[in-house]
Amino acid sequence: MTIQTIENTDQLREHITALIAIEPKFAPIYTQVGIPSLKHNSGGFEQLMRAMVGQQLSVAAAASIWQRLVDASLTTPNAIIEATDETLREKGLSKQKTRYVRSLVEHDIDFAALPSMSDEAVIATLTAVIGVGRWTAEMYLLFSLQRADVLAVDDLAIKVAAMELLGLADRPTPKQLKDLTQHWSPYRSCAGLLLWSYYGILRNKTALPL
Repeated sequence: MTIQTIENTDQLREHITALIAIEPKFAPIYTQVGIPSLKHNSGGFEQLMRAMVGQQLSVAAAASIWQRLVDASLTTPNAIIEATDETLREKGLSKQKTRYVRSLVEHDIDFAALPSMSDEAVIATLTAVIGVGRWTAEMYLLFSLQRADVLAVDDLAIKVAAMELLGLADRPTPKQLKDLTQHWSPYRSCAGLLLWSYYGILRNKTALPL
């Protein structure tokens, strides 16, 4: 099994060039947005826990809670095991988020093994944790494991941007978007990065909620 990754800007540029050859509609978007930021992170337990903590919260609220957990040294499996639910609640975690974080600890994921696993195997491993959905797992694939062929078809911004790109009358369902973009493989990660950037332009151009 060959695992394709995008590790730097030069590789991202090469993938975008290959994508445009497959889907020329990306050419004007690329002209507008340029090379998107890769925003890679080191992954691991702490990164996934941070993603879980921030779910359904504003950026500011998520950052505040996370900082409290960091300051209290509550971002490792052992620290979570030793902490009471009350302690976690005092730092800002809801009852539901506490359950999620404890599930992450209980699953004892071998994060070092993930880079050698297929995309779907990684998704299956991560989504076995309570509170980790497919979107969160896909973000881990894209930004922590640097995978080259990941498109989050359930992401609102990607659906809106793809609707404009493809000239669709309505926002596509995840299944429709997956079918419509299958031929973008194996360059779907750069497609997603371009679509996110394009969404930002669309949102700035209209007063309508996207």
